[in-house]
Amino acid sequence: MRRDFLKGMAAVGAVAATGGLRGVRKAFAAPEVTLKLHQFLPAQANVPKYVLDVWADNVQKSSGGRIEVQRYPSMQLGGKPPELMDQAIDGAVDIVWTVVGYTPGRFPRPEVFELPFMMTNAEATSRAYWDLFQSDMEGQDFKNVHILGTWVHGPGVIHTHDPVNKLEDMKGKKLRAPTRVITGMLEQLGSTAVGMPVPAITEALSKGVIDGCVIPWEVTDALKVPELVHNHTEFHGDRALYTTAFVLAMNKPKYESLSPDLKKFIDDNSGADFSAFAGKTQAYWDGPSREKAVKLGNNIIELDQTEVDRWKKAAEPVYAKWIEEMKGKGVDGQALIDKARSLIEKYTKA
Repeated sequence: MRRDFLKGMAAVGAVAATGGLRGVRKAFAAPEVTLKLHQFLPAQANVPKYVLDVWADNVQKSSGGRIEVQRYPSMQLGGKPPELMDQAIDGAVDIVWTVVGYTPGRFPRPEVFELPFMMTNAEATSRAYWDLFQSDMEGQDFKNVHILGTWVHGPGVIHTHDPVNKLEDMKGKKLRAPTRVITGMLEQLGSTAVGMPVPAITEALSKGVIDGCVIPWEVTDALKVPELVHNHTEFHGDRALYTTAFVLAMNKPKYESLSPDLKKFIDDNSGADFSAFAGKTQAYWDGPSREKAVKLGNNIIELDQTEVDRWKKAAEPVYAKWIEEMKGKGVDGQALIDKARSLIEKYTKA
């Protein structure tokens, strides 16, 4: 079933990429439901093109055109990226793709996947995220919205003007951080973290507001990062430096207003398999973006295991601090860490 699902998602993506679905749509009658999907990246970026469009086209195709998903990239419907979740909750839009941590501390439980050296790979960690969402987050963090998918990106990489060859090179550097947890990690490692959404990175780097950023390879091409900085530090081993938690979220009243058969078209294309597909697909595009930096002659720094172990030890206080913060919110942070690790290990082995 999982293989058939992923094959179907990939097939729809291929059709979408060639524009083939335009002809299919023309054969459909007028849609019964039109859903607006709002997100912060340009339409040609990897996630909109190879994940969100695949999901939307698959919903349209499987529903026979009864559902139409209109896509609005680059915040075209207004607001800023941190406002996306409220847009979905309030019904200003129907569906959003967003970084959960763009609203610091508001959705605490997904932060467990962003802790340093927690994730192994994006597919396994995204499956673990969905499982933990169902058991610990659905009725808590996300009770006011209907979640369609939960996933993470590939291994986080440090991209800087000056090279980061060892832990000490982090000291004093101003680095863009995507979320509260990663801000804490960077500060623990000696840097000054500057919070900002992904679209702001290009200007901040070009104007020297920041010395570098932490993002996965896949989005660096869209942001022109390899042209703006020429040093990239990777962490090899069984665990990545960090990752970021995403959600594809739908306005709850809008979802509940759908007829059972229309809900099924949404449900059949969402959930665990879609989350795994999204994480795996996003991580896949790390390779081509990394290759562009190589072709530009940039300096790719690969930290060996001895050096990585030093970073792991230096980052350990982030865990204790996070557990204490969760305690203040009435959340058992250690239990979440244990569950997340167990699930990640399970799906990594699988």
